Amino acid sequence: MKAMILAAGVGSRLDPITRTTPKPMVPVLGLPVIEHIIRLLEQHGFDEIICNTHYLAEQLETYFANKTDLKAKVSFNREEKLLGTAGGLKRVQDQLGMFSGDEPFLVVGGDDLTSVDLSAMLAVHREKGALATIALTEVEDPSQFGVVVLGEGDQIERFVEKPKPGTAPSNLVNMGVYLFSPAILDKIPSGEFYDFGKQVFPQIQEAGETFIGFRSREYWRDVGNLREYRDVQGDFFTGEVALQTGLTDRGDGVWLGENVQIAPDAKIEAPVAIGSNSQIGSDAHISKGSVLGKGVLVGAGASIEHSILWDGAQVGDGAHLVRCILGRDCSIQSNAGVFDAVIVQPKVIQVAETLEK
Repeated sequence: MKAMILAAGVGSRLDPITRTTPKPMVPVLGLPVIEHIIRLLEQHGFDEIICNTHYLAEQLETYFANKTDLKAKVSFNREEKLLGTAGGLKRVQDQLGMFSGDEPFLVVGGDDLTSVDLSAMLAVHREKGALATIALTEVEDPSQFGVVVLGEGDQIERFVEKPKPGTAPSNLVNMGVYLFSPAILDKIPSGEFYDFGKQVFPQIQEAGETFIGFRSREYWRDVGNLREYRDVQGDFFTGEVALQTGLTDRGDGVWLGENVQIAPDAKIEAPVAIGSNSQIGSDAHISKGSVLGKGVLVGAGASIEHSILWDGAQVGDGAHLVRCILGRDCSIQSNAGVFDAVIVQPKVIQVAETLEK
């Protein structure tokens, strides 16, 4: 089965993280968000996946060119100018003819984490003979999402994109997971910026096409801002979402990769995740909720509290980090104290930004 992952956006709401890293490549428990999505697709039999790219496209292309443990074939289609969610799909079809034929195909956003049951969703799509089926979930505040009203047989009767607070007609929102029959491509013009939520979905709803909402109770989180990014790591620790991380729980809530070296007198408070080839120095302290990527070095007497450290980050002896995000290959000097900071440029020591409260 075939799928497309939408991975071309800039991800401005995750600034400053996305100044140096495209949003789909932001790591969650040591792996990029988009890789978690690919692993989910593989579980449900999707074996041919294409991703549209634009912003910092080479990072995605290089990363997956070096991946050897994926079951699915993953390829890329780079957009020189952004074409929108639907326009990007049309471009792939025009250039590659990838979605010709009779089989339905999947389109999913490259920056959301979910455990939606794609097999069950596909069964509903086929049973209903739908042109489009979208996964839906209930949220408390739907104002930042596409809101859906369902009618008889889960036919979508109304679609409102990002209504003003307090005006949403329901709490059911679009999860950014779509199954389409190939005829959907006839609804999208070539070479234009075109959006599913603002143009395609209202168009097919008004035309009375078979447009189905699939209610999901599975996990879903839009990793759209710094707070959501921090929270999704905690969701793994609490068991709200199961992710393939390559880490092993040593039995006490401390998740470790391979070849992790922890000094005997270091203090590790579960739950914590520490990636492969990381080193934790003597008398260092890693507090609960912290996530350390691969090859992280934490010096003697250093303290890491409620922080996320990406691959290759280094924290000097006696340094103290509280509620920080430390980017790939960034360093903190010995005895420095850094609080509520996001540091994304390699080798930058001072505070770059303040986290949202």
